[in-house]
Amino acid sequence: MRILMGAQNCGFGPASVLVAVSRLLPGHERVFVGDGVAADFARRNATAFNSIHELNQPHGNTAVLLDRLLEESDQVVSVMDADLVLRAVVARRPVVLVDCLFGFWQHHHSLARIRELCAALPRTSFPAARRHLARLSPHERVLAAHLLADHSVVQNFPGVSRRMAEFTDADADADAGCAMYLTGPLVDLEGLQQAREDEPARDGPDYDLLINTGGFKNFLLDFAANNDYLRLIDRWIPDLLADWPRFTHVLLCGGPYAGPRGGTHRASGRRVDRRFLPQRELLRQVARTPHSLLAPGLSALHEATLLGRLPLALHEQHYAHTFTIRNLADTLFGHLAGRFADVLPGHALPEDDYAGTEALMAVAGRIRQDDDLYARFRGTFNERIERYLSLTPEQQREAVAELSRVLDGPPAPSVIASILTAAR
Repeated sequence: MRILMGAQNCGFGPASVLVAVSRLLPGHERVFVGDGVAADFARRNATAFNSIHELNQPHGNTAVLLDRLLEESDQVVSVMDADLVLRAVVARRPVVLVDCLFGFWQHHHSLARIRELCAALPRTSFPAARRHLARLSPHERVLAAHLLADHSVVQNFPGVSRRMAEFTDADADADAGCAMYLTGPLVDLEGLQQAREDEPARDGPDYDLLINTGGFKNFLLDFAANNDYLRLIDRWIPDLLADWPRFTHVLLCGGPYAGPRGGTHRASGRRVDRRFLPQRELLRQVARTPHSLLAPGLSALHEATLLGRLPLALHEQHYAHTFTIRNLADTLFGHLAGRFADVLPGHALPEDDYAGTEALMAVAGRIRQDDDLYARFRGTFNERIERYLSLTPEQQREAVAELSRVLDGPPAPSVIASILTAAR
């Protein structure tokens, strides 16, 4: 079977899930199509695909390429890329939508209204279909994609069961709808197993601290613009080393460190390696590095948890990170997490993806430029780090088990295999 695969171009989360799903399907021809940070991640993990097509051509040529790839495909798999689902529907190709943030999507239109729009969708062309859904927000278009897909796979998280029930109730009223399946972590299980089995270095781990900023790029944030968060990290790293002499070898990794921010920096016997690692190499480092700080994306959290590691959450880059920490607030991971609210108590965050991310970006800029605010940022996060480092091995194991209970679900390989087997 030839499977056309794509992911939402928003950070590394969707792309990492797509890579994980692709690695579950080695017996099929797996064709990636996408652009931006999703394509960056696919290229860095090219062994997960048989071919990679990057959408960097002028708009008209891009449409021609997509139409050709759809025509040549037997099945489409989209990770939260609503437009790819829409194109598959117009091209009359069976499509599976995979969603690791199902409970996150906000909607102002009712599910009934979104369903009505989907039922009346014109299938004459992609532009016509997109115009028909133009009144929907980006979040609502993802929900519409669930209703349009033949099957949807949703990763478990607090609130997901409630939303699935809402969709099921709406389906019962409409006597129609896609088949929806719940799964546990959508991660590279084979890569995790290899990381667990990797022989530790004789002279100890390569690093004593791993800092993972994730993909960072999204609809607003970028490496060279709207990048105050990254510039805040740049200012803070030397102070982290000064405040914590125990960290002599630090790995700072993520999408931002493939370009000018990458490289090795040494000072006073300390070393900081800035790298954009292939995913399986990153998993190897997560497995063997004793302490880690990470941008609180769900994929990275799942990977750390399945490797038996408890990370400490860095401050939020965007609104989805706030959503994650808020919904895990009752866990030790959520309780310990770094928050910009520590620095600016009472600062109101708009309950909106774009406006909330914009506000977090502005807060990072204020802290970076204001010495008093920066001192509070440094001091409050040092308190969090101290509490994190003081955990006993037993407390860490209990915290990992706590997260596993909250995030567990049916095994993704069997769920996805059953869908594609039925599709043959």
